[in-house]
Amino acid sequence: MGDSGSLEASVDRLLSEEKQMRLAENVAGTRKAATEILQLCFEAKDWKLLNEQILNLSKKRGQLKQAVQSMVQQAMEYIDQTPDIETKIELIKTLNNVSAGKIYVEIERARLTRKLAKIKEDQGQIAEAADLMQEVAVETFGAMAKTEKIAFILEQVRLCLDRQDYVRAQILSRKINPRVFDADTKKDKKKPKEGENIVEEAPADIPTLLELKRIYYELMIRYYSHNNEYLEICRSYKAIYDIPSVKESPDQWIPVLRKICWFLVLAPHDPMQSSLLNATLEDKNLSEIPDFKMLLKQVVTMEVIQWTALWNKYKDEFEKEKNLVGGSLGDKAGEDLKLRIIEHNILVVSKYYSRITLKRLAELLCLSIEEAEKYLSEMVVSKALIAKIDRPSGIVCFQIAKDSNEILNSWAVNLEKLLDLVEKSCHQIHKETMVHKVVLRS
Repeated sequence: MGDSGSLEASVDRLLSEEKQMRLAENVAGTRKAATEILQLCFEAKDWKLLNEQILNLSKKRGQLKQAVQSMVQQAMEYIDQTPDIETKIELIKTLNNVSAGKIYVEIERARLTRKLAKIKEDQGQIAEAADLMQEVAVETFGAMAKTEKIAFILEQVRLCLDRQDYVRAQILSRKINPRVFDADTKKDKKKPKEGENIVEEAPADIPTLLELKRIYYELMIRYYSHNNEYLEICRSYKAIYDIPSVKESPDQWIPVLRKICWFLVLAPHDPMQSSLLNATLEDKNLSEIPDFKMLLKQVVTMEVIQWTALWNKYKDEFEKEKNLVGGSLGDKAGEDLKLRIIEHNILVVSKYYSRITLKRLAELLCLSIEEAEKYLSEMVVSKALIAKIDRPSGIVCFQIAKDSNEILNSWAVNLEKLLDLVEKSCHQIHKETMVHKVVLRS
């Protein structure tokens, strides 16, 4: 069968056999004949004839689904054994054409698309690779393994981030519910009921659910870093920190915990940030990095923080982050850190003072009067703080202006409490008087 004549004769004989089996609706025979034709073409290394026969067999009248499925699956094994990249792309495109619109080979089509996208990416055509991947909606594939679905969607998200298409990356990432990563993988799989799709096993190269969890949150960190959403970045690192394999190794969890601490300090003050801050402070592992424990304690404590002293102490640690997991904290991180410390100091001042001069406020914040007024105004506009500035007299008032109804209500409450106390006191005096009289009579 070395020469082309004998190959064509063998293929013609098998085509005749395939036709007989197909018309007789013999599934096993049709499948055997079709796969043998492909095997002959592969052994002869006639890639052009292989592509022709795949298309030819798939277009036969009344072709059986099982035969097409077997052909596609067998031809997929030949992809990695092609002599050059052009032949590989041609074979993948042929198989894609055959599997297009056929629900019984949708999983194979998804895997083929992923292979083609990988080739395009290696050639530097990231935009084309991303477009190819987005053509396939794996979330609708009932027979595909859960881990393979997640891995495919994560690949779509990664390519969108690589081409800086952040809007589409966010849309695709929402197809994955983060709760899916917390599912117990050790539970026995239920046998499918009659009529349900049989879920295929994921290929060996697909990562486990916990590995996919880490990949998912690393991609989300890349997405949130684009808009400097520090609290969301912190929550993503927290999710990575909670992975058992990370917690077992200090070499892995120490850099992640450092990032959690930095992003907690960088995040604007709100209830979620405050809750995460207190939860992190209770973590026993934080004692392994005492400098960061001290940093979080400073932020929690209602005392004014001296920016210059803090920066001198933590500048080296800040720069060190570039060489650790996740890279640098961002281009604006240094400016934002200073802003957060100023905001913290203003909040501290508002707790202790009801009225303060702008000059004194600027001294406490180590800023000029203009800068102090600017940062205070920004906090008032963002509703992080309630304050009023009397510019002619240079006084800041942190008290909330009450209307007449609120003042009257507070007076009424105070009077009610006072009367209750008077009544209780009178009752106690009367009680003591009666007891004393009884003692005297006896």
